[in-house]
Amino acid sequence: QVQLVESGGGLVQAGGSLRLSCTASGSISNIRAMGWYRQAPGKQRELVAVISSSGSTNYVDSVKGRFTISRDNAKKTVYLQMNSLKPEDTFVYYCNADILPYGSKPYMNYWGQGTQVTVSS
Repeated sequence: QVQLVESGGGLVQAGGSLRLSCTASGSISNIRAMGWYRQAPGKQRELVAVISSSGSTNYVDSVKGRFTISRDNAKKTVYLQMNSLKPEDTFVYYCNADILPYGSKPYMNYWGQGTQVTVSS
């Protein structure tokens, strides 16, 4: 059973920082892209940042220069360092990954359970 487990959300004042972590566990053969999405109640989930298995990254314009995505392939973990946080960064953040389970031919897409980030003004 493959799972993504997130940690690191919480309440922070504007201008502060948080670091989100997401670790994949289970019977995993390989992981391709890993990313972070965010979602407000009643809104569509949006991509925040994505990182390929080789380390190439992409960010939504609103977080460029403030957020950094990174990964540790040996630990099957992706991170999101969030600096200079703003109230408009308040969302539930979800981890996402394309994972090839052992014994499976196609890659499968997985989601974490979500972690709340609240930025107060």
